[in-house]
Amino acid sequence: MADNISLVVGGPLLRQINDKVIIVQILVMIFLCVNFSLIVTFLKKEILHTTARYILFAVTLFSDSFLLFMSDILLIFNYFEITMYVWSCIIISVLALLYNMLTPVTLTAMTLERYVAICMPLRHGELCSSRSTMRCILIIHAVSSVPSIVILSIFFASASLSSYTQYCICSAELLMFPRWQDHIRATLYQFYFIIMFITIIFCYVKIMKVAKAASGENRMSKWKGLRTVSFHGFQLLLCLIQLWCPFIETALLQISLRLFANVRYTNYILFSLAPRCLSPLIYGLRDETFSLALKNLIFFSLYKKKLRR
Repeated sequence: MADNISLVVGGPLLRQINDKVIIVQILVMIFLCVNFSLIVTFLKKEILHTTARYILFAVTLFSDSFLLFMSDILLIFNYFEITMYVWSCIIISVLALLYNMLTPVTLTAMTLERYVAICMPLRHGELCSSRSTMRCILIIHAVSSVPSIVILSIFFASASLSSYTQYCICSAELLMFPRWQDHIRATLYQFYFIIMFITIIFCYVKIMKVAKAASGENRMSKWKGLRTVSFHGFQLLLCLIQLWCPFIETALLQISLRLFANVRYTNYILFSLAPRCLSPLIYGLRDETFSLALKNLIFFSLYKKKLRR
């Protein structure tokens, strides 16, 4: 096992910080600040605590912020070749895999909530109550944890006990031993996203039928729900591309190390950092209630600062 894992026994290699690392740190700080402002808005506005879609939206904010922070730490550790124990890397990698899957599963749940609200309005209060939403969150975490549990189980079955106390440059790819485990992960991800896209397409078609049959203000509300489902589908597509990035990068590594490094950096910016901030921000601004709560929070904070002066 030890021979198959990329282990580093020596100390970290000092490297000069380049512009790419600085750009990533600036983007991560901006994105975490944006997500933090949305999280604070959710926590301070009581009406948001009792609505299913806002609670699920908050779950994506928390999970995305955690994943942004953890991925940035791993990026810094990898860049400076800082090593850690294999067992601590396993814990970090499992959490990263869990929260990487959590957002697309939550988006699917948010789509189903819109379907119930528009196509089954009389049952929405019962099916999407605060208690039901909390149960839904537990189910979301359970479903999202399946890939990481499978990968971790195979790793435990393949690894020797001595390997856990060795040092390594931490990466989620460390758990991909033996290499055929990549195919299992790919199969799991494909299965998940087939189910998710079928769910979103089903909800889209059903909501479209209801929207066409509606009239007046009610029709406008239904079409707004349809646009929200379309937006969830776009978010899910970005998540799908991100989950496929490791397989593309592994193939490029066989061709050129420089090409691999450049593509990996670009993928991290486009499909990991940006979607996990821009999508929640757009969703927050599109929703009238959440947008109003965010504006009130910002203006109130500015007003308090003026009073202190």
